[in-house]
Amino acid sequence: MLRITIHETDDAMAIILEGRIAGPWVAELGRAWAEAVPRLCSRTLLLDLRNVTYVDSNGEQALKNIHAQTGATFVATSPSLLFLAGEIAGSNASRMELEPVDACNE
Repeated sequence: MLRITIHETDDAMAIILEGRIAGPWVAELGRAWAEAVPRLCSRTLLLDLRNVTYVDSNGEQALKNIHAQTGATFVATSPSLLFLAGEIAGSNASRMELEPVDACNE
């Protein structure tokens, strides 16, 4: 199961993911992203992975695609998700946050 919550402010959009980014849930993330991307405009995108429990290779590719399109900042706390975010961000590894960002009004 994957829960996708989108918070929007004037300056940022946060996509909060909870659960597994795997199997049929990867397609659900793709649908949610396709619906959200027209509203992104010039706002910053945050991908909150703090409550993700598992990411398969297709899920990793979906996150890579979103990051490639937007330069999204990852929010993660667990070592495995920090590693994954670092792998995806590559030379932009500084685009990771360890704590929630106020702009998302969590």
